[in-house]
Parts: sequence; C-alpha cells; structure tokens
Amino acid sequence: DLFKELKAAKDEGNEVETQKIIDQIDNFESNVVPIIADIDAGFGNVHATYLLSKKLIEAGACCIQIENQVSDAKQCGHQDGKVTVPREDFVEKLRAVRMAFEELGVEDGVIVARTDSLGAGLTQKIPVSTGEGDLASEYIKWLETEEITDANPLSDGEIAIQKDGKIVKPVRLPNGLYKFQANTGVDRVVEDCIANLTEGGADLLWIETATPDVDAIGAMVDRIRAVVPNAKLTYNNSPSFNWTLNLRGQVREDWISEGKISEDEYPEGLELMSARFDDTELGQETNNRLRNFQHDIATKAGVFHNLITLPTFHMTAKFMDDLSRGYFGDDKMMAYVNTIQREEIRNSVSAVKHQHEVGSDIGDSFKEMVGGERALKAGGHKNTMNQFSNVA
Repeated sequence: DLFKELKAAKDEGNEVETQKIIDQIDNFESNVVPIIADIDAGFGNVHATYLLSKKLIEAGACCIQIENQVSDAKQCGHQDGKVTVPREDFVEKLRAVRMAFEELGVEDGVIVARTDSLGAGLTQKIPVSTGEGDLASEYIKWLETEEITDANPLSDGEIAIQKDGKIVKPVRLPNGLYKFQANTGVDRVVEDCIANLTEGGADLLWIETATPDVDAIGAMVDRIRAVVPNAKLTYNNSPSFNWTLNLRGQVREDWISEGKISEDEYPEGLELMSARFDDTELGQETNNRLRNFQHDIATKAGVFHNLITLPTFHMTAKFMDDLSRGYFGDDKMMAYVNTIQREEIRNSVSAVKHQHEVGSDIGDSFKEMVGGERALKAGGHKNTMNQFSNVA
C-alpha cells in the first residue's frame, strides 16, 4: 500500500509527500513472529541432528525443540510405547544443536529440551558407566532387574550388570528393549531436566505429562530448582488432554480431601463429562481453573512459555462439523453467514476478503508495473471484495 501511495505522489509531482512516504518505507517495522522448530528426536544420530538444526536456523528458526525419545521409535508424547535414550546421548544432541547456532553466529539461540520419561517405561540401550554417580549410572539405577539364581540363571545371549553390589540381569523384552522400574517416571524426569540444563546447556525445559496437573508439575519443578534455581519450563496445553474431565476430577478430589463434599455427591470417571454438571458449583469451579490455568502454572510451576498444539486442527474440524450440520440441515446459507461471515466482518477479520489475502492486489501491482495501461487487473470496481471495504 505504501508503494501505491508513493507512485501516486510521484505521479502528482508532490515532492513533499513523496519524501514523507519514502521515510515511512525506510523506517517500516514489520512484526516478525519467532519461529520455534520442533525436530522431534533429531531424525537420526548426533550429526543428523546438527545438520537438521543448521538448516532450520538458516531458514529462520530462533529456537530448536528436541526430545529424548529414540529417533527411529518416536511416538507422540501422549501415546504409549515411548522409548528414551540414555542421558549422555541426549546431552550430545543438545550440544550439537548449540554448535549449529554458534557456527551460524546466533549467540542467543534458544534450545528447548523435552523429556518424555514420565510416560516412557522403556530404553533402547544400557549406557556404559565409568564411575559412580555419572550420567550412565544414574540412568541404569532405574532399570527393572532380576536376581540371578539357580531357579533364574543367566542364559546364553542374556546380559548381566552389577547393580547395588549384585550381579543382576535387566528385564529385556522380545524386541530387545529394556524396562524401567514402575513408578520411577517422576524421578527420571527430574534427573533428565537437571542434566539437560547443567550438561546439555538447554535454555528451557519441556516436561510431557499425561494430565494437566499444576500441583504435580510444580512438585517436579521444585525438585529441579533445588539444583538449578533459575530453571524455566515450556508447557504444552495440549488438546490431547480431556481438560473438562481432568479438571473436574481434580476439583472433586480437592473438595473431598477438604471435607467440602462427600464422595457420592459427584460421580468419578467419565460420567463427570455430562452436561448436567456444567452449571453446578463443581462445573463453575472447573471453568475458573481453566481460565486461570496459564497464570497458575506460571506462578506455581515456573512455566515461562505456555503453548497449545493443534488448536487449528480441532477448530477447523469443529467449524466444519457445525457448518455441515447447518448447511445441509434447516439453516442452509444462514449456517455460514451467521457462524462465520458476519463474525469476520464485525470483528474486522481481514480473511473475509480472501482474494486480497492470497495476493490479488500484489498481482495487480505487478501487472501495472510491467504492462502499464495494458494491465488486466482483478481489483476493479466489479470485484466483489469491494463489498467488504469496511474491513481493514
């Protein structure tokens, strides 16, 4: 638009206005959105992680997020079957990402180190410990093991390790993966995070959890901050959580423990999702906690950056479902106009002028520059986008 105004000012011979617009162009500030590049588990070994990070940084990423799962067995953080790598392996990948930033002269690049250990009960390999208390020994201590006895001897092809002064064999699955002891996820998460900050040089932590529980996350962060006081978290406010069910369940449990309600006043489990609880005191308290969730998790659990993954996927699916029900139901075109277009116009959502949004105006400017009066432009008075001229 400024270049159009500049052309008009030049055509009019208005030197003062021309210089004014040139100054506006020279001092124009665009809103640059920081790009956080999620590279899963690095898509390969340490060198592959380094090369991928470098390409993404060259493309404009100011932040790289990487997780401690096995690259070729990667699962969604909210699915089962997750397999983690030993801490020294992950630390090396974090260092590789930092090297990519430094080689490209980016001194303030941000690294987010995600741990999936809370929900991961398996590891691909057993690291080699070279001394008590090193990263490997602290990782190995959580393995589920079996004592070697006459009734449970060490067979050909099995592996034995020394643990707590005994020779034991780690529990190994048919696919070759090793099991961690049950209920050790929280401890492993805390140790992961400390290593990622102190050994790997990460800037932010990401703890993937099964439920959005502020108190549980805060308890882990307190343990991390006992070692690294300035530890900060990124947290995924994920649509993979059933937010209504989880927070209603938390309110119910809190109120029972406080003696505010009896156990039979509200049901437990899936029945709490029922719409009949929407206007109850429990339903309203749940809504209040949802409104305050980002604030609470920031103040109580040290979350520096709240993000939400896949909201546009769910939003598109929900809007298309609403539109389809109405358009092919009783409302017909009213379904589209009432739920979408009127809201776009009244809230000045520029996408209502979809031709403008995809660059038709820029196309006209190009045609005029190369064709002059011969240009066949799309933005004339017959263009239907003029019907939305009141929308910025």
